[in-house]
Amino acid sequence: MEKRTFSEKFDAFMMKDNTFILLVMGAAASIFAGTYLFVKFGTGAFNEISIVAMLTDGMSSGDYAAAAGFAAGFLIARILEGPLVGLMDIGGSLMTGVGIGIPAVFLSMGWKFPFSNFFAALLVGAVIGIVIGVVLIIIRKVVPEGMTVGGTSIMMGAGNAVGRYLAPLIVVAATQYNVFAGIGAIVGAAIFYKWGKEMTGGAILGAMILGAIFL
Repeated sequence: MEKRTFSEKFDAFMMKDNTFILLVMGAAASIFAGTYLFVKFGTGAFNEISIVAMLTDGMSSGDYAAAAGFAAGFLIARILEGPLVGLMDIGGSLMTGVGIGIPAVFLSMGWKFPFSNFFAALLVGAVIGIVIGVVLIIIRKVVPEGMTVGGTSIMMGAGNAVGRYLAPLIVVAATQYNVFAGIGAIVGAAIFYKWGKEMTGGAILGAMILGAIFL
């Protein structure tokens, strides 16, 4: 029997259905916990500002219809789409649906447990992720052959063109917070630009490093 290399074993493990479910569970737990931090402390949500604004409006007015309807609808659409097209859009299914839609539903119901503490948020998010992962695998298996490209073997974010314009905004925000954080953001953005990488990541890392040193 031919002995497989570590790389081959790792690739085989990553392509298993159970591994996919575990990955979705971990991502959903992190995203839901991030929303918990936003609800409690006003920061931490893994979403675009316009999407988070819907949840913010609900928290101030008590009406979560917009956030729940829009974000939960995104989640359902992406769950049905994923196994058919072979692509799971993390932005629509997890970041928007799990990060905004489901929390909005819970808050509208007055369910306090998911937001009672950080570990409860992680637990609830993990359970949500398991359910989503299992549903995706089930859909993939029951869809008649020829209607699917064997989806859920690839997870990725579709991305957003708005992201390329975030670097200047981050530089401005970092400068307002601390002059050293602003310098770090500029230097980091310049280094990432030279490397051909997204400037946003460099601006964030630079601001964090110099901001922490000269806090």
